[in-house]
Amino acid sequence: MKYDKFFELAKEKGIEEVELSISTSSELSFSLFHGEIDNYSSSNTTSYLARGIYKGKLGAIISDVYDKTSPEIFVNEIINNAKFIENDDPVFIFKGSPKYNKINTFNKDLEGFSIDIKLKKLHELEQKILKGDKRIVEVEGVSYEESFSSNTIINSHGLKLTQKNNYFFYYGGAVAKENGQTKTGGEIYFNNDFSKFDVDALANKIVKNAVNQLGGEAPKSDTYKAVLAPEVVKSLLGAYISSAIAEDVQKNSSLFIGKLNKKVASSKVTVSDLPLKRTIFARYFDDEGVATYNKDIIKRGVLNTYLYNLSSAAKDNVESTGNGQVSGSKTSTDTIYVEMKAGKKSQEELFREVENGVYITEVQGLHAGLNPRSGNFSLQSTGFLIKDGKVDRALDIITVSGNLVDLFMNVIEVGNDSKEFVNAIKVPSVIVKKLVVSGK
Repeated sequence: MKYDKFFELAKEKGIEEVELSISTSSELSFSLFHGEIDNYSSSNTTSYLARGIYKGKLGAIISDVYDKTSPEIFVNEIINNAKFIENDDPVFIFKGSPKYNKINTFNKDLEGFSIDIKLKKLHELEQKILKGDKRIVEVEGVSYEESFSSNTIINSHGLKLTQKNNYFFYYGGAVAKENGQTKTGGEIYFNNDFSKFDVDALANKIVKNAVNQLGGEAPKSDTYKAVLAPEVVKSLLGAYISSAIAEDVQKNSSLFIGKLNKKVASSKVTVSDLPLKRTIFARYFDDEGVATYNKDIIKRGVLNTYLYNLSSAAKDNVESTGNGQVSGSKTSTDTIYVEMKAGKKSQEELFREVENGVYITEVQGLHAGLNPRSGNFSLQSTGFLIKDGKVDRALDIITVSGNLVDLFMNVIEVGNDSKEFVNAIKVPSVIVKKLVVSGK
């Protein structure tokens, strides 16, 4: 094998266990502005992460080159780096899970569509946005991106795993203007089956997202019953579910400390990590080589599990949940594909149930406006008034505030309008019993 020399030399130099991770990726992207290509890029990269345990410490090296000199360089760097590790955290080169449920969602046909076809669709998208409504005065830009990745783990225990993924996305943004008011709106479509892309559907969403915001007024500051659009649930749930990461619990910096098997949300809320679901994000092993599996994080409002890598699992004397992420000698934990269970009611039925309230369609400034330790948030937002069970006028210049724990405890209904997002999360709209809205 190409890498035999590395493993042989590591053993000779006294490295107890050793691992090599090979990540290959290729990217293609281009964008248009006023009908002209304003950006075009194509890249292919391969990176090598070598990790080894030397005298009980984990050393690592990252390189974008592997040639005849690499085995000796990698082995020496692992040993040198391990010598400088002062903490006594448990370290692992994983021997392998008893069983791997291999899943392949890679679509080999994506590369079969020519760049000319993909570029033609982008031109069509720009024109359809511009002609979609007389109030559209500008197309901010349209872009296409395509990505391929392959991740392989080989280690001295005989483990060898490979996962391939690919996807593409189209994005467009539009500027709408009426009565001196200007609003922008955008939308993204992603998949790895190019034949499913519908230019008209994406253009219509982009136009709608822009023009529907026109004519907005700031509402009266008050506490409202609210429908949160999937875009908003995605942002807030992503922040909330990160509290299930075991390292944060162990460091006393989580909202879920001492909450295992206790209620952390409304009984309407079930949130799962589904790495083995057939999506473009599917993975059958994590960065440490641990087999992944589908799991409920929150089930009917009750916290079912924390999320572990090998190190954090050892501290709690449990098994890793297959959520390990590796960067050099450092390991962390993250979800792979989060899905909130959908309900049975349409968004229109949610509006009728609220009767009078607000429909929040976007929140901004999550990094600055959310305190992850307390869960308190205050976020600039956009949305609409709900009047007599229907969406009414747009809301202009509003701020929504509250607490993540209270918000998810106050979910009283979940819609059936689930939407998947490019950051590997799929969520529906929800009704929350109360939300503080600051307007005029």
